[in-house]
Amino acid sequence: MMSQILCLGGPLRFVCANGDICVKGTMTFAIKEINQRSDLLPQLKLGYHIRDSCDDIPVALRALLSFNSSNLGCAAVYRTVSPVIIGDASSGISMALLRSLGSFRIPLVSYFASCSCLSDQREFPTFMRTMPSDAFQIRALARLVSYFGWTWVGVIGVESDYARFAIQLFLQESVQYGVCAAYTHFYPVTLSQQALDKLLNVIQGILKEIGRWNITGLQWIASEAWATATLLWEKFGDLLTGTLGFAIRRADVIPGLEEHLTSLRPSDIHKSGFLAEFWEETFNCRLNGSVNSHSHGVGNYLDRLPCKGTESLDDVYSPYSDVTQLRVSYNVYKAVYLVAHALQDMSDCKGGKGPFSNGTCADPKHFKPWQLIHYLRRANFSALGEEVNFDQNGDPIAYYDLVNWQRSPDGSLHLVKVGFYDASSPAGYSLVINDSVIQWPVGKQASRSVCSDSCPPGSRVARRKGEPICCFDCVPCAEGEVSNETDSLECTRCSEDTWPNRARDLCIPKTIEYLSYHELMGIMLCVVSVLGACISLSILAIFFMYKDTPLVRANNMELSFLLLVFLAVCFLVGLLFIGEPSDWLCRIRYPAFGISVALCISCLLAKTAVVLMAFRSTLPGSNVMKWFGPNQQRASVFLGTAVQVIICLIWLLTSPPHANSNTDYHSATIIMECVTGSEVCFWCVLGYIGILACMCFLMAFLARKLPDNFNEAKFITFSMLIFFAVWITFIPVYVSTAGKYTVAVHIFAILASAFGLLFCIFAPKCYIIILKPEKNSKKHIMQSYSELSRRTDICWNEGDPDSTEYQHAECDKFGFIKVIRQLSCKKC
Repeated sequence: MMSQILCLGGPLRFVCANGDICVKGTMTFAIKEINQRSDLLPQLKLGYHIRDSCDDIPVALRALLSFNSSNLGCAAVYRTVSPVIIGDASSGISMALLRSLGSFRIPLVSYFASCSCLSDQREFPTFMRTMPSDAFQIRALARLVSYFGWTWVGVIGVESDYARFAIQLFLQESVQYGVCAAYTHFYPVTLSQQALDKLLNVIQGILKEIGRWNITGLQWIASEAWATATLLWEKFGDLLTGTLGFAIRRADVIPGLEEHLTSLRPSDIHKSGFLAEFWEETFNCRLNGSVNSHSHGVGNYLDRLPCKGTESLDDVYSPYSDVTQLRVSYNVYKAVYLVAHALQDMSDCKGGKGPFSNGTCADPKHFKPWQLIHYLRRANFSALGEEVNFDQNGDPIAYYDLVNWQRSPDGSLHLVKVGFYDASSPAGYSLVINDSVIQWPVGKQASRSVCSDSCPPGSRVARRKGEPICCFDCVPCAEGEVSNETDSLECTRCSEDTWPNRARDLCIPKTIEYLSYHELMGIMLCVVSVLGACISLSILAIFFMYKDTPLVRANNMELSFLLLVFLAVCFLVGLLFIGEPSDWLCRIRYPAFGISVALCISCLLAKTAVVLMAFRSTLPGSNVMKWFGPNQQRASVFLGTAVQVIICLIWLLTSPPHANSNTDYHSATIIMECVTGSEVCFWCVLGYIGILACMCFLMAFLARKLPDNFNEAKFITFSMLIFFAVWITFIPVYVSTAGKYTVAVHIFAILASAFGLLFCIFAPKCYIIILKPEKNSKKHIMQSYSELSRRTDICWNEGDPDSTEYQHAECDKFGFIKVIRQLSCKKC
């Protein structure tokens, strides 16, 4: 009811603190539309009072403090009955008004003030807006340059606190995307020639560097402040074609607004200085009785012709009536509806359930401005199909159109929406761009703008000292590290069982290395080991077949059989070194090697000792050979081996060998190896073998000149020389190699020394047995014995070798000649 409103001293009034004619037209239209609705504020009528702040803080403050001022023009009237102010468009003026209105707690709803500083509710508790905060626009701009990989940008802004604060936030936000400023320059609102020259020098310097990279066009990124500025289209269209920028959300259409804006007639505008000024500037005429006192046009205002009264906005183009870009006007429209819905929520309050003390409600006809703030912050409504709501800071949910300045075939410039930014979307999906419809300044794709090319996977970013963060060098990941992202700041170390691939962008399982039965070297060593064992057993079979022949009997048959068996075992021990190591295999491998070799050398030592003693004790009546009988020979073999067995037992009980995964030698390979556990025990095993070999070599050397047919001393000497050559060479090679090659060297040493013993000792005998059977006779052996007698001053009776004296000489079952006491000697 209108009468109820008049009781308040007049209708509820909004103060529009910006004089833009389009804003005023949209505001009056929205209020008129609300007053005509029956579903919104049916019991209240909204009024308004519009004044111009002249975009100047002193003018706005003077108007604020002069509530009853009746001056027109650049002045404003603020009545104390006005519960809310819509405006100002400027963030700076809005902050000044809010600080001045602080004690009155009058809410201020801005439709264009975007400074993020206004979101501070402790400093500005009565502020709300339908314009998104610059904090969201800054994030959108940072996401935009990051989306296209632009990391090297120049930033230009007007010389003002607002611009400095916004640019500072942009630079801070863009750092996380690797974006940095090639230059940052602030120019004054009024450009002097000196300031202009400085700005141009900066840009020219950048252009020279760009020219060096053969980049022919600049990509401009526009903030919301000028992304839709039609004035720039007209003056710098060629330079700015292809510009991308964010614009506040555009309404496709506000039904009835165009008709409302074009319905102005000369009779409607005489009482408003704003409308009068707009009319006279649009039609370049002078209204009779106009309240307008100044002119922004060319020439003297008084020289203008009087307006005819037949002028119509339908006949001219005017930004005032252009409804193709309803952006700021849409924000004004939502601001008015915000207040209306807040008042409606206040009217719907039920007594006892209200938000104020004791559940009270505010009277929509007699309320305090601070009570309206409560409902403004909780307002949630729909405007032209868009859900409008606000966060705890009084900011709307940010939504921007991404627009592209495109030139059509006829040469005209158009704003084309190519994407949007929606802050309510999940992270990573807030920016949506249709790349295919973008018109670029040069070419058909986005230009590159980087200080340094991106570091590919497999490398990391290395900052250049004293330069911006986007200027860097690419350093390959260190050994054992990978990076699977572009421009990675750090490389990640692979786990112990993985290693980088060649590109160093992926950790792959390390190669497991050990001497396998499936590789060529393993197969060859396996074949040689089995072949050696087979040869040893074959010779054993031959000797067994010819065990009754003089040659076999004359060479200590039992020890020969034992030696051949132990050599076959020694050959087969090499197989224990092939295959993947395990703890039990390692514990068998080294003792088996040490004991088998010790058995072989002990047999040789016993054979050598017996041969030496047999021919050193040929004098009649000598009893030395009783200490080298069969039992003593066997005992000497096992006694010599027992020491090695004790060493191995101590080794196994104290620090046994075990399997180990070695990654120290080659980082990309896991070497499966047997660790000796105790190096001392390992070298004791080798050392004891060396002691036995030295004793055997010494005795064989002393017996080297005994008769060949039944004397093995020469062959044992040669075999020991081969044995020493092999194992002396083995030590430095074993120490200097790693992995499967160490194992192969060990096997080779075993096989080489075993073959040396086998061929040096048994090959000549096999040759006689198989190829020279005539030498395998008692007569031939006794001839050698006669030679021994001559060499040792022991003579036989002259006569035929088949004489009785020779026939008394016979071999015992172990192959050694018995010396018959009855034999005579010339020198006895």
